[in-house]
Amino acid sequence: MDSVDLKMLELLQKNARMTISELSTELALSRPSITERLHRLQEKGVIEEFTARVSLPSVGRDILLIIQVSNLKVSPQEFEELIKKDEAIIECHRVTGEGSYFLKAAVSKMDSMRLLIDRLIPYANVNTSTVLNSPVPFRHVLPLDHTDQM
Repeated sequence: MDSVDLKMLELLQKNARMTISELSTELALSRPSITERLHRLQEKGVIEEFTARVSLPSVGRDILLIIQVSNLKVSPQEFEELIKKDEAIIECHRVTGEGSYFLKAAVSKMDSMRLLIDRLIPYANVNTSTVLNSPVPFRHVLPLDHTDQM
């Protein structure tokens, strides 16, 4: 990736709805050149998808939870299939360390949180934390240069 690709990634992360024409103007390149670069970044898997970030409270999910799961009572595959089907779970990460998984969930009310915990308890030990605020709720990502990795 060159500096133009990096700038394109930065622009698209700020506004994925930018048109090819807008990118062309911003990057001072022809529309065919922008289109080619965009397709190349998608083919290489650098750009996975174009999506919208939705405000959880605006869709009625006012309570954000971080759930640490440990001591699975079923196989990881069975647990992961269960988690994939639960709409309250918005992220699932298998991790190293004392816990097996960290889950991020969003629910509408305390009763929904209780029901989610009740659904998980038969499968593992569950430790739930309610998010009070998120100083860094989302961050745009660009490749690290070699000096940042040290």
